[in-house]
Amino acid sequence: MKKEEILAKCREMSKDTLMETLNIEFIDLGEDFVLAKMPVTSKVHQPDGVLHGGATVALAESVGSVASHIFLDSSEFFIRGIEISANHIKSISEGDVYAKATFLHKGRTTQLWNIRITDEDDNLISIVKLTTISLPKKKQ
Repeated sequence: MKKEEILAKCREMSKDTLMETLNIEFIDLGEDFVLAKMPVTSKVHQPDGVLHGGATVALAESVGSVASHIFLDSSEFFIRGIEISANHIKSISEGDVYAKATFLHKGRTTQLWNIRITDEDDNLISIVKLTTISLPKKKQ
C-alpha cells in the first residue's frame, strides 16, 4: 500500500476509539517510523492546566501499537501492548505534541518501540518505551 492509503486506514481505525476522543491524528510514516500528533487543550489537561501524563502515554501507546499493525502482518496477528514506561521531561499547556515511534527491536513475537513525544519546536516532552506482542489469530 502507498503511504497515503496506510494513513487513511489509520484514520479509519481511529473512529469511535480513544484515539478519536483524544484527537490523535496519524500524519506520517516511513520505513522504520510512524508519526502522530495530538492537540494539547483543556480536554487533555490535568487540573493545574498542563498536559496529563496519562494522555501522553495514551498517545504513545496508540502510535506504537499502530506502528506494529503497519509493520507486521495484522491480518495474521493481534497486536497488544504488554509493557509501557514513560519519563515526562517537560510540561506543555497548549499547541500540539508529536509522537514518533521507531523500532528498537522487531521480533516475530515481541517488538520494542522508542517513542519520542515532542512539541512543535522539537523540544522533548516525554520519552516512552513500549513493548508489543503479536499473537496469532485463530484459523477458522
